[in-house]
Amino acid sequence: MSADPTTIAVTPIGRVRAPRTEARDDFWGSVTSTIELDPRFSPDALAGLAEFSHLEVVYHFHGVAADRVETAARHPRGRADWPLVGIFAQRGKARPNRIGVSRCNLVRVEGLTVTVQRLDAIDGTPVLDIKPYMAEFGPVGPVSQPAWSTELMKSYYDD
Repeated sequence: MSADPTTIAVTPIGRVRAPRTEARDDFWGSVTSTIELDPRFSPDALAGLAEFSHLEVVYHFHGVAADRVETAARHPRGRADWPLVGIFAQRGKARPNRIGVSRCNLVRVEGLTVTVQRLDAIDGTPVLDIKPYMAEFGPVGPVSQPAWSTELMKSYYDD
């Protein structure tokens, strides 16, 4: 146990292998990637996963330097025409703990390799967890969001 109760140690369960080697803001729709689990796991860890159509992948934005982390408000994507909003009101990668969460399409599971589409993580990204997406964990009731976020996301998953 850590002497500092405010510190949490997390060990990646695997890595992303992807055609993209640098983060870009849009056009993740046609990206096919694999998640290669660490060999400390057996394929049994993935038993039953192939029955799901979508996954939630939790990962670490390893390409963001600690001195680039945002802790206050900023204009999303640096656009002054969008409002100044706090880091917790957006999904930017320069977050305090540099943790990303992405929903993606599950293509197949083979051994310790999970193939996915639309995962917005670059090659080498440390994966912290994989969870099957279940409709019951989706939002209950109407979803609302500001107009700037809808505009920001309009090309995010385009091909």
